Amino acid sequence: MKKIVSVMLLIIMIFTISSCSSKKEASSTKLQTLNIGILQDTDSIPVLIAKEQGYFKDENLDVNIEQFKSAQERDSALQSGKIDGAISDIMAAAFANDGGFNVKITSLTNGTYDLLVNKDENINSLQDLKGKSIAISKNTLIEYVTDMILKKAGLTDKDINKVSIPQMPTRLEMLQNGKVDAATLPNALATVAMMNGSKMLDNSHNLGINPGVLLFTSSAIDSKKSEIKAFYIAYNKAVDFLNKEPKSAYIDKVIEDGGFPKQIEDTLKLPVYQKATPPDKKDFDDVIKWLTDKGLIKHNYSYNDLVISEFVK
Repeated sequence: MKKIVSVMLLIIMIFTISSCSSKKEASSTKLQTLNIGILQDTDSIPVLIAKEQGYFKDENLDVNIEQFKSAQERDSALQSGKIDGAISDIMAAAFANDGGFNVKITSLTNGTYDLLVNKDENINSLQDLKGKSIAISKNTLIEYVTDMILKKAGLTDKDINKVSIPQMPTRLEMLQNGKVDAATLPNALATVAMMNGSKMLDNSHNLGINPGVLLFTSSAIDSKKSEIKAFYIAYNKAVDFLNKEPKSAYIDKVIEDGGFPKQIEDTLKLPVYQKATPPDKKDFDDVIKWLTDKGLIKHNYSYNDLVISEFVK
């Protein structure tokens, strides 16, 4: 009887040691690196904060952040596999899928996009833009916001001259040098323009629209689920940090890591950041309607075609 008890105790001990060893091994398993693309906009700041504050490391995750000067460069990097996901927009997600490259929207982002006029132009209202040139990036969030602002004033493409300038720093430079009458820019660069005398006529916040999103390639979603879940845990910690701490506690590092102009340090106004949540269905439907009305996409995508919520429940 004693022998049987001893054998059973030995088996239990071996099983317990083996189980603990397996758990320890699983918990220390290194996650794959996640490669994320960002632009010079305030939408990207929670990602920068998550890295700077060590929230990604807390989740045993390495995140490589790649910065791009234009949406086109960012989208090319996605399609080439250089990055797994990006701070992007609903338009880019629709374009990618329409072209046969599968991406999914995983959450919204928070940012503002401003329509500004050159300081030397006598433009004081949206109606004054008639016959004027507006610098944009074609078929992007920037053009969408521009169109929605013009629509508010009863203007259409026929009333203005759109000038396509994909790279955001170049667009800012052309506005400031008087090469264009107006331009639509993300909040951070718009702040620079306003510091140098440009006037803001309207913006996406005033219109109550938010087409900015975070998206990932379907390949990354299939092969890096644990990494994306860890990414969002860290992202939400960064949002808590941003909404709790004074701007002075982090703005220097954000300016440096985000490639933002140093002179906006004191004047940059940040949005109230939201923890990761799916985009608003109305924002999605309005963007798809804009794309289909312009004949820019072949498919009339539904919300569930492009948006998944498994990482932000």
